[in-house]
Amino acid sequence: MITFGVIIMPFLFSACGSGNKEIGEAIAERDSLPMMTTLGVTTFISDSGITRYKVVTEEWLVYDRKNPSYWAFEKGVYLEQFDSLFNIEASVKADTAYYYDKTKLWRLSGHVDVKNRKGERFNTELLYWNQATKKIYTDRFIRIQQPDRIIHAHGFDSDEQLTQYQCRNIDGIFYVDEEEKPTAESDESFASADSLKTDSIGKK
Repeated sequence: MITFGVIIMPFLFSACGSGNKEIGEAIAERDSLPMMTTLGVTTFISDSGITRYKVVTEEWLVYDRKNPSYWAFEKGVYLEQFDSLFNIEASVKADTAYYYDKTKLWRLSGHVDVKNRKGERFNTELLYWNQATKKIYTDRFIRIQQPDRIIHAHGFDSDEQLTQYQCRNIDGIFYVDEEEKPTAESDESFASADSLKTDSIGKK
């Protein structure tokens, strides 16, 4: 369903019979209105002629006259990224999202929940996904759940597939099986670390 904004211009006629017309002021802020409003969306987006993304959202607003122009998903969004064989490489849920179409940049905020194809889970309140540079990053707190441990950090940089990433300003590393593996506080190799590079299977 596509809804276009309609501007209604009331015409007020003079009561004195002089023939002059008084015209109400036109709405000047055209760029403040969405060019397109679409409800109940499930759509696929291609990149270089190949279907790479699936978007599911309750409401999709397109602001084409803003500078910069953008798409707004203010009632939440779910995204999937595919490889060339349509396998899901990553999925993203966010309370709110804005997509800047000229620079191919996603700004995801609120409760952001990301999963990669290895089942690792990433949670933060603000995440940027740059499709032009194929990078995902944040400078906020992030929680990373791997099969054997959970990492808390402030700052994160990754490739688009979330297979090669780096955590910055690590607050702690907590192992799932505390009886067999040391905690972050007892492991001296992590206690003084400011950053951690890892791959999708959780290797240091």
